[in-house]
Amino acid sequence: MLGSRIWAFPDGDLPPAGDKEPYGHEALMIINPNKETATIKAKVYFEDRPPFDDVTIIVEAERVSCLRLDKPIGKQGYQIPQGQYALIIESDVPIVAHFGRLDVRQPNLSYYSIPGYVLG
Repeated sequence: MLGSRIWAFPDGDLPPAGDKEPYGHEALMIINPNKETATIKAKVYFEDRPPFDDVTIIVEAERVSCLRLDKPIGKQGYQIPQGQYALIIESDVPIVAHFGRLDVRQPNLSYYSIPGYVLG
């Protein structure tokens, strides 16, 4: 079976959007290679406050979902605040997850992606 049920992304830090396109952002890409819908629970951790653990993400069977993390996410429409954070996502079926950041803080903008750490 392709994928895992639990993924961790410890290096979240939303960059500023900037004043022109492309706008700085972070994204979480999730592939559901299964024949059934994936229900994913996300827990957002912070340096200076308790975690927020009421985010539910649905990815239909054999689909990909690309979530801009500078926009509200999940069924609840939770907005991750600016600053340092981390994510742990747990799915009821195996998924593949990846994280990306577009940083526009300097003239030579950079986009990079980071595979998640598989926990289970």
